[in-house]
Amino acid sequence: MTYHLPATTRLGIGGVTLLLVLTGSALPATASSADTARAGAQPTVEERRLERAVPQEILRRSGFDVLAPRFARALEGSRSYVQAERTVARHASALWQRAVDRAQGRGPASGDPSRGDDRPLYWARLALSRELRSWTPRFDLGDQRRKALHTALETSSRGQDDVRHPGREVKRVLVTGFDPFTLDRDIRIGNPSGASALALDGTLVHTADGPARIEAVVFPVRWTDFAEGAVERALARHLPYLDAFTTISQGRQGRFDVERTNGAWRGGFADNENLSRTGTVPVTDPASQPQWTSTTLPYRQLTEADTGRFPVYDNTEVTEIPAGATQPVTRPDGPTEGSAARAGGGGDYLSNEIAYRATLLRDRLGLSKLPGGHLHTPVLQFGPGNENPATGAVTDPGFERNRSDIVRQVRALVKTAVSGAAAEAERRTG
Repeated sequence: MTYHLPATTRLGIGGVTLLLVLTGSALPATASSADTARAGAQPTVEERRLERAVPQEILRRSGFDVLAPRFARALEGSRSYVQAERTVARHASALWQRAVDRAQGRGPASGDPSRGDDRPLYWARLALSRELRSWTPRFDLGDQRRKALHTALETSSRGQDDVRHPGREVKRVLVTGFDPFTLDRDIRIGNPSGASALALDGTLVHTADGPARIEAVVFPVRWTDFAEGAVERALARHLPYLDAFTTISQGRQGRFDVERTNGAWRGGFADNENLSRTGTVPVTDPASQPQWTSTTLPYRQLTEADTGRFPVYDNTEVTEIPAGATQPVTRPDGPTEGSAARAGGGGDYLSNEIAYRATLLRDRLGLSKLPGGHLHTPVLQFGPGNENPATGAVTDPGFERNRSDIVRQVRALVKTAVSGAAAEAERRTG
């Protein structure tokens, strides 16, 4: 996908959250601000984009267009809330598994787009969500129960209910990705972090420190979900069992970045619901909330290893308001004592926020030595001659090659992180 983020944002979000081991919060479970809608309600901003030609083409060409009608028929057959719960869980989980299987070469390819494409999952999830929102059940269904069904659809179709930990003889890794975003700028966009999550979920990699199993989950690009604790709910129950973690998202062109510092600030860039939020990142117990959190990933090993086509940088830059000052300044070497955050190394959007929340959760759980942090991928670009979103094709050889190279390098970086974290732990105790 070809796009450039505005200068005020500095880094995009569309990324993968790579967790070699992860975290959570106790806020109420909700899917998004639009989930209070009753039967027959208007579709959300995201769901309305389904009517455009490109999403319909992606669904049709991938074979994922059959899933929403099947889901709608199953919902119509539900005679009780319990049956509806089972229907939602079954179809949402099957959607996630179908996308993972497709990305990893299992089963029929179902259509001509490449297997590694993350976009069919995103648009099919929205198609299921729209069916659920407009469904009129044959039994009483209040707002809270409808909201719970939407939450179940979101979490199961994002792999968040499918994380499995192996025995202790295998290292435990969790990666999370993001949905596509900035879709009103270019509806064709995919997200290399989401594609990486699908390619890596449930896979085993062999590292210098032994085998490691990678689990993956995907998050929405919505401020509201993050404020309601979606990240903490998904990660808290897993962090204590992991050997390392990293959040991953899409960042700068032509490079990977290991983000050294994360800031407690939302910069206001519009999300997939076209909502903007500016202010301190909202978390539980704000009185104890730090302005900054830091990576515990082995950034030296990650930047020095030969992991693929793109260079990998140790990014130490932040934007802060120094103690006693009123105006923000950019610091190339991290924050100063007592400063207020205005952007972490990963910017001030949801990629920074997921990194901040995951590492804050790590620290609040007493896991400060657990390797974890944020990795930004290169921007996924369309090939030469296909950059125009108004006239361009939904894919091209350059686009496919770029995504494949990014995903392959993410896998190599995960392996390096596991080995590097083990070597660093041995050095500290040796």
